[in-house]
Order: sequence, then structure tokens, then C-alpha cells
Amino acid sequence: MSGYGDLDLAPIGNCAASALVDRNGAFVWACVPRVDGDPMFCALLSGEEPSQLKRGVWAIGLIDQVSATQSYERNTPILVTTLTDSRGAVIEISDFCPRFRRHHRPYRPTAFVRSVRPLKGSPRIRVRLLPATDWGARDAEVTTGSNHIRYRVPGMMRLTTTAPVSHVLNARVFRLEEEHIFFLGPDEPFDGNLREVARMMRDNTELYWRNWVRMLATPLEWQADVIRAAITLKLCVHEETGAIVAAMTTSIPEAPNSGRNWDYRYCWLRDAYYTVQALNRLGAADILEGYLSYLRNIIDATPSGRIQPLYGVGMEPILAEAEVDALPGYRGMGPIRVGNQAHEHHQHDVYGQIVLSTAQAFYDARLFRPAGEDDFRALESIGDRAYAVYTKPDAGLWEFRTREAVHTYSAVMCWAACDRLANAAQRLGLGDRALHWRGRAEEMRKTIETQAWNADLGRYAATFGGKEMDASLLQLVDTRFLAADDPRFTATLEHLEKELRRGDVVLRYADKDDFGLPETAFNFCTFWLIEALFLAGRRDEARTLFDQMLARRTRAGLLSEDCDLSTGAPWGNYPQTYSLAGLINCAVLLSNPWSSVR
Repeated sequence: MSGYGDLDLAPIGNCAASALVDRNGAFVWACVPRVDGDPMFCALLSGEEPSQLKRGVWAIGLIDQVSATQSYERNTPILVTTLTDSRGAVIEISDFCPRFRRHHRPYRPTAFVRSVRPLKGSPRIRVRLLPATDWGARDAEVTTGSNHIRYRVPGMMRLTTTAPVSHVLNARVFRLEEEHIFFLGPDEPFDGNLREVARMMRDNTELYWRNWVRMLATPLEWQADVIRAAITLKLCVHEETGAIVAAMTTSIPEAPNSGRNWDYRYCWLRDAYYTVQALNRLGAADILEGYLSYLRNIIDATPSGRIQPLYGVGMEPILAEAEVDALPGYRGMGPIRVGNQAHEHHQHDVYGQIVLSTAQAFYDARLFRPAGEDDFRALESIGDRAYAVYTKPDAGLWEFRTREAVHTYSAVMCWAACDRLANAAQRLGLGDRALHWRGRAEEMRKTIETQAWNADLGRYAATFGGKEMDASLLQLVDTRFLAADDPRFTATLEHLEKELRRGDVVLRYADKDDFGLPETAFNFCTFWLIEALFLAGRRDEARTLFDQMLARRTRAGLLSEDCDLSTGAPWGNYPQTYSLAGLINCAVLLSNPWSSVR
């Protein structure tokens, strides 16, 4: 491996803006004006140490630094980094994106607030605010005022600061003798006293997040771990539309020099379903409601019935994939891809995930807008599509680019769409529609049981009539297609462990794909195994594996998409919603009940 790169990063955000901060308090990744935009701070893909970069980073460096510590304010995404120099001087950097209610509506600007204050001694610092444009190809154009700097990046950004502007412009070393505030946000005048307003923003942001966390129904055990995962999942929401991105980054390789470098800054309906499922188990109804609005708009925009696997956060259907060469990539391991060709794929499981995401809305009395008969009628077109395609080949949930098959997981998700439509119709008192969808679901079940079961191997296969093993078969229980004690599932689980388990982790599949043999484990699949082991009665083993997964997290308490088979080192885009959803689901399932403390 060559070049700089480290996924031990801490995200901040407010459901509009987000950034990844390294252990020394440098912004190494942030895109504007949206999470899928041009990275204003792109050090993560530069292949160089942030301290050496001439663009694409925002670092508040302590001269002669020898150590750093970092943590979040409890139950918030407000990040505090403490740096110490060789003489014992100490500074504290605080980072957050403003998030609270103002004028009876959410205030969540594309803005970052940083403060730096001396805690001990006579520290000397250098502020290097070096935004880039065009994927790191050029420095952002700069104009200045008496106490602000304007940067010509997409959407234009303005820094308002209490520090001397020339110190920032020239990256000059100066003694930090008082707290300084930096507000990097929309290109408009900053109203009020910067110090006072920044303090008000921090206090209100802290209050917002702590109130949000207070409403979560967390499990008794692993509460801090679940809360951190839930906050981060919420940071992956583009609240303006309700979209949920799969990750904040693009092109972090799934394995070293593998070429498996993808752009995950879009809304996969599959990933969003699992995110909503996990947060629903904690009672976070706000994210469900926003995402259902996003789904309704997607359905309305596709009268033909075909739903793509993913869309842009603004519901854009075309996400043309291209490579950019201005940056060398994570640890120098290109290519860097923007867009994702998977928007062209047929992935039939999405029809099930749309209905499964919506099903709770027919039952949940807490929602501002419970689902009704009109919503059900609109969903029937999704069910019709699921019924029409469940025996047709697709690219599958792992998004194979050069081959198609009738994937068992896709077929089961299509069955789930019809099964849950029958349940919803019954709930609404629509007896004739309940009979219609129940009949279709039963027909589909019989076909899947016949075509996906491999009698010679004595287990289910990943494809109709095939032999392949795939970790997605673990979802036969979660979808309620099979019970955990069904002999067909226990046989499939036994075979899956033999073929895909590698010690304490699980592969998606072990066969060659478009890029060769898999080299890393897929974190979400390991969480699926933990759930299956627990439901199969192997509870102690499930808890042991869960603790081992927690030990693989970054210092921010988060996970990427994949991990090294031997070292557990993180690979793949970060933070990964799939992985964090798996963490929450397992914690809820494995935890002792609250009644045990009475």
C-alpha cells in the first residue's frame, strides 16, 4: 500500500452539510452544496498527509504537536479534538454543523462552525483553509473583506472569523491567546456578534441532538454504541428530500488495489430500507416519514412501474458514472468514480424494499401522515411489478455488472412486497384486495420453494436452479419467508458457515465476480450471521461475534463497508449505513431486556 489514507475519521453534520474530520482535527472530506457534490475538502483521496497538502483541506495545526485526543459531546455529533505540543501547551478544537429550529422550521444550513481555544501554556497554531474545486484540480478562487473570506466553490462559501483574516489567508503561524471562531457557510453577511451567535448555535445544536436521542428506544446494553450509530445514520439523511445516502464517501476501495471503487453518495432503496428498519426499531419515526415522502415522489415519477435501484438525493434518475483523474485516490489507489452505473441495472429486490419500508405507515399511529387507501392503491403498482419480474433475471443485490440470473434474494423480496400488500389491505378493510395479494404471494412462495431449493445439496441456493452460496440467504428469516427453526433454513445456515464464514467474519459470496475473488468481508453480512445464530439458539456465540464486530470500529464508534479478513482493518466507503444498521439490529436483538434491571 502506498500513499496517505486513514478511515479513522469522525463525521459531523446536520442533514444538509457533512464533513469527515481526522484524529488531528483536519477536515479531510466535505462536499458542497450537497453530499454528492464536488469535494471542497478532498484530502481523503489525495494520497498525501493533510499537513503536506496545498489544497483540499482545512487544518488547525498546533506547532510541534506531539499528541491528540478526540471525542464527541455526549449524545451529539459535536466533535472535540484536543492537541498537545512538545512544551505541554494544549488547545481544544470544537466542530459542528448548526442544527436546530428557528422561525418554526429546521435551521440546517450548508455551514461548518469551528472554534479553537487555548487550554494550557502558550500554544502557536497555523490555520490552513484551502478549499479545492473540480475534484481537487484547482484552488478555489478567493476574495476578501475586513473579517471574511469568500471562496468560489459550488454554491459559494464565506468564512467569517474572529481571527485575523491575513493569518488565515497566508497560513501564518501565530500565538493563540484567546478563543477564535470560524463560521464557513453561505455567501451572505453574518448577522450579530460572531462569538455570541456561535455559542447560541452550539447550545441549540447540542439541545436538538440530545432531545432527539432522548426519544430513542435504545436497548439496555450497548446504549452508547447504538446511539452513536443512530446519530450517524441520521447524518446520512438529506433531509430536504428525505433521501438516505449509502455512505458519505466515494471510491474508498473494498480491498487494496482491487478496482472496486464506487460512489456511494446516493440513495439506494435497499440500503435506505435497512436504515429505516434499524431506526424504526429505535422509534425514530422522523426519518421514516421523510423517507416515505421521498419514495412517494419516486413512485409518482415512474408511471411505467420500473424502479431503479438508486437515485440522487434530489431524486435524479441519471447518475452517469465517470472517472476523474485530478486526485490519485485513497492511499493512491484509484480510480476515483463519480456517479454509479448501477442506476441502469434491473435489481428486482427494490420492489419488496419499497413496500417493506412503507408497511409500518399503515399501522403506526404516531406518524403525522399515516398511510391510507390512496397510498395503498399507489403501492399496488409496485406489487404488480414485483409479481411480473420475480422469476426474471436481474443483477442482484451485489450489482453484478457482466451477468444476470434469477436471484433468490430478489425473488423473496418480491414475494415480501405482495405478502405485505395483503397485510396492508386487510388492515384497511379491503377484503378483495387482501385476497388478491395473498393469492399472488402464495403462488410466488411455491415457485421460490421449488426453484431456489437445491435438493442435491440439501439447501437453498443463491439463484434459481443454481448452486451458488450467498450471504443474502440469511435474510430468508428476516423477511419472514422461513422460520428460524425451519429445517431448510438450518441446513442452509450450516452450509453457509462452511462456505462463506472466515473465522469471525462473513463473505458476501466466495465465487469470482467481475473483479475476481472477494478479498474482504462484508460487515453487514457478519451482522446477518449474528442475527441468524441468535435466532437459531446459539446466543453465546452470537454475542461473542457481536463484541468482536464492535472491536473493529473506528475510534468514532463507526464502521465502513468491509474489513480485512485477518486484521479487521476497514475498507470500503465510510461511514456505511448498511454496517451501522446491522450494529443497531443486533444490539436490539441480543440485549437483555430493560425488565432485567427492575
